[in-house]
Amino acid sequence: MIRLMQASDVPRVTEIHVFGWRCAYRGIVSDQHLFNKMLVSTRFEKTAAWLQPDGNNDVSFSETYVYDDGIIKAFLTIGLCRDTDKAGAFELGGLYVDPCFKGEGIGTALANYAEKVASQQGYNEIYLWTFEKNAPARAFYEKLGYNLDGATMNVGSFDAIGLRYVKKLYS
Repeated sequence: MIRLMQASDVPRVTEIHVFGWRCAYRGIVSDQHLFNKMLVSTRFEKTAAWLQPDGNNDVSFSETYVYDDGIIKAFLTIGLCRDTDKAGAFELGGLYVDPCFKGEGIGTALANYAEKVASQQGYNEIYLWTFEKNAPARAFYEKLGYNLDGATMNVGSFDAIGLRYVKKLYS
């Protein structure tokens, strides 16, 4: 059910990305961005670039996976941490479940998969970022054992605060 994203998945992954942002970040990110800039038509090429080794221009992760049980319901991006203070660490870069399929355990399955990949690659912790005001995501990750590590960032283009979480992994 969880597999690497393929070129034929790009339209569906793009759709999940756009609608996921609109549902999760409304009230955090401006409507101007969510509904005038975050469009399936403009995100398609960026999502397709994730398949290229050097094409992850806006999401600098090495792998994108989809949750596919006959319908692609979610996607996950993982790879090397983007933070200079955690160079060489592992990051769960994005986890988006189509809002129609939330509450079915898909997000948990993808987070567990990311942790498994990180452990298999020899990492003993995994990092992720979420918006401070994204209470549902924060509760989700905290329930899975992620803890704030004290790092914050001002996501200036959205005028929002990001919080970094970490989870220790045990083999």
